[in-house]
Amino acid sequence: MAKLQSLFSMRHLLVLSLALNVSLILRIIYDSQLDLFFYKYPHQGQISNLHTHNKPRLLISSSFSNSSSSSTCEDHHQPPPKNNNRVINLDHGDPRVYEAFWRETGEKTTIRIAGWQSMSYFSDVSNVCWFLEPEFAEEVVRLHRVVGNAVTEDRHLVVGTGSSQLFLAALYALSPTHSPQPISVVSASPYYSSYPSMTDYQKSGLYKWGGDADKFDKSGPYIELVTSPNNPDGCVRRSVLNRSEGLLVHDLAYYWPQYTPISSPSNHDLTLFTLSKTTGHAGMRIGWALVKDKEVAKKMTKFIELNTIGVSKDSQLRAAKVLRAVSDSCELQGGGESFFQFSHKIMSDRWKQLREAVQRSNGFFSVPTFSPSFCTFFNQNLEPHPAFVWLKCERNVEDCESFLRGHNILTRSGTHFGVSQQYVRISMLDTDENFMHFLHRLSTINFR
Repeated sequence: MAKLQSLFSMRHLLVLSLALNVSLILRIIYDSQLDLFFYKYPHQGQISNLHTHNKPRLLISSSFSNSSSSSTCEDHHQPPPKNNNRVINLDHGDPRVYEAFWRETGEKTTIRIAGWQSMSYFSDVSNVCWFLEPEFAEEVVRLHRVVGNAVTEDRHLVVGTGSSQLFLAALYALSPTHSPQPISVVSASPYYSSYPSMTDYQKSGLYKWGGDADKFDKSGPYIELVTSPNNPDGCVRRSVLNRSEGLLVHDLAYYWPQYTPISSPSNHDLTLFTLSKTTGHAGMRIGWALVKDKEVAKKMTKFIELNTIGVSKDSQLRAAKVLRAVSDSCELQGGGESFFQFSHKIMSDRWKQLREAVQRSNGFFSVPTFSPSFCTFFNQNLEPHPAFVWLKCERNVEDCESFLRGHNILTRSGTHFGVSQQYVRISMLDTDENFMHFLHRLSTINFR
């Protein structure tokens, strides 16, 4: 009996040892193949960037995990390890640059939602946008007043699942319903790379992508998209067509003090904003529109009703808490640093470091230059510090994206923005770790 137990135990140990070794081998093969997949296909979802930063976590929390890669002051000054095999994905604008500020806020941005809350579809049936949470609306209006970047009086506030949904809602609301031809949607190049695909992916009979506004010569009504500051090049934009039959949508996702001087409150018929670029909370999926015409606001609300039957109340309540913390940091500082002081300093430092790296290329790369202008929020003359750098490969490099890909730097080609492939868009909003790796890699490229 004792021999049988010993033999039985030994067999189990052998099986267990074999299983562990096979598991380890399979894991190594999986990681190698996954790294190769993300390197070859960087556009396959947002997880490509997450994979290069973090290992999967077992705990899920409403607050950030302390083990995650963060944008901290300490990390900012650490030289990056010399690992030229690391793939640096700066193709998309995942706004993790502000994590350090939100880690320090603690309970100020923590919310607790009881199981019985947020059960109804409805928030305020007396409002045009009946799923808009009053608390969120109040904080949006307050923040625009504090910053001075948008007129909110005599405007209808429409909330959306990010500004992407609001963009589609705006196209739906502005399009003629009984026109024999879909209305053309145009934007001056370089335009936001997602505008063409977002406009056409549903193959709507109401609207269709019409291309570069500077080259648009079709008569009749049209919708012009004005992004200011512009994504990708950071320039201040105005309408280029200015025809009587034109309808305008102003995308002001980056009209905040950390990116550009605030010159005056925007005063347009339809303006889009998004929490992701305002505070960095892309994962909440919250955006809002300020709409002058009540009927347009109603049609936008109807689109969202048909599309998602409203917008998450939980996200709106959390967004309200975050926006309140931003406004409080500006109005009730108590000797501390406001969110916009913190974020402006980060963007200013990053652009300074980037320009130094570009200068060391001896003319191989070039980036736009911006003139200072007066900022009413900071009450001084300041240079813009856009969320993306619009980098150009000079000399004999015709495909800048492919060239940088050869150095394990993933960017987005100018062809996606309606211009030459000599240009690429590079995110300035990633973690300090990724940004410092990028600067180091850019500085070690052999320019001979």
